[in-house]
Amino acid sequence: MSEVVLREGALTGTRIAVLIESDFYEPEIFYYGRRFAEEGAEVDFLTRLWGNDSITFSGHEYRAPFTATRSLEGLSDEELRRYAAIIVPSGMVADRLRYTEDVDVLAPATELLRRAFEEPTVLKAVICHGMWLAASIPDKIRGRKVVCHNNLIGDVRNMGGEYVDEDVVVDGDLVTGRTGAHHHLFARRIIELIAADRGGRRAQGAQDARDARGTG
Repeated sequence: MSEVVLREGALTGTRIAVLIESDFYEPEIFYYGRRFAEEGAEVDFLTRLWGNDSITFSGHEYRAPFTATRSLEGLSDEELRRYAAIIVPSGMVADRLRYTEDVDVLAPATELLRRAFEEPTVLKAVICHGMWLAASIPDKIRGRKVVCHNNLIGDVRNMGGEYVDEDVVVDGDLVTGRTGAHHHLFARRIIELIAADRGGRRAQGAQDARDARGTG
């Protein structure tokens, strides 16, 4: 992906993580890199590097190359909390990242998603076949309103999720999208949610400061 220019916007000062692997959906991934930067967010593309400094993946539609240099393994809780959102994209990314050598241990990417679900300030954003990554942590989807690709509706119901027939669905700190083709709507909702959350925190912080001063 060509160099992305970071601009001032609604998300200035925030970071967004996007998981990446081979057979990603190029229009989606490249859109995220540019669109979030337009709003001021820094975007980190995370993957399992398998001991390498970098890995170049190929896209699903056009075999476009994408080089990832950031590992999703070993992130501390503090580093995880720095992200305003973690996006599990469409394509085969989730299927590749859910591989685990030990069937009794969660794949590193699934473990990262599990930890993210324990952090209410981190928006979990899962689109299309990205829901595959949650298959081993069904308790995180149970009782939640979600949408996914039609191929995964049975998976969602088996996880105890409530399927909602809309292009983008928000349930608290979880936002889901129907297909990779809806990535623009999905990204817009993510931007809106992060911006609204930041505004709420600023307002609460200002009120806390007034309370501390005794000025109401």
